[in-house]
Amino acid sequence: MSTQKIPKATAKRLPIYYRYLRFLNDAGKDRVSSTELSDAVKVDSATIRRDFSYFGALGKRGYGYDVEDLLNFFSKTLNQDRLTNVALIGVGNLGHALLNYNFHQSNNTRISAAFDIDEKLVGTIASGVPVYPMSEMVEQLKLQQIEVVILTVPAPVAQETVNQLVDANVKGIMNFTPLRISVPDDIRVQNVDLTNELQTLIYFLDHYTADDMTEEE
Repeated sequence: MSTQKIPKATAKRLPIYYRYLRFLNDAGKDRVSSTELSDAVKVDSATIRRDFSYFGALGKRGYGYDVEDLLNFFSKTLNQDRLTNVALIGVGNLGHALLNYNFHQSNNTRISAAFDIDEKLVGTIASGVPVYPMSEMVEQLKLQQIEVVILTVPAPVAQETVNQLVDANVKGIMNFTPLRISVPDDIRVQNVDLTNELQTLIYFLDHYTADDMTEEE
């Protein structure tokens, strides 16, 4: 496999390809063309071939792609061949919803620990996940060797919480707070602003036609 760094846009599409390949494999399909993939995941076939080209020769001209081989390849590429434990920081309404979502059903990721300040929650098991006090967060993250967290705390305490996560050697943060947090260069932050996404969607519906909204890959 190529060791070059792939574009971020390509990296964001890899899980989409992986999910559909799992569907094909479960359905017993042996091979798939870039055109078939394009129709299913709504990414043009030229973009798919370019994305795959970063990883070397994954298919054969005139044959397409072997579904099982491609699935196994992306499983290793996306670390789906091993279980990744993540932590949830903040067990409010959104936090509860995320706990109830079965991450493990669609990929090898699970929330294995949660943290909150609510004394009624601390020490309980929420959707099969133990809830610890915030005072034990750094210690537990290190002890359980958890490097990825989901942040759903109130905005006023987000940066303070992140500073503690840095001390806990966290490497990745999915940030659901509206605050744009500051982290060292070696920590990756993925911002998820549901309100912003909804407002953007409504704006597009009000100001653009269907042809205008066709995304350029």
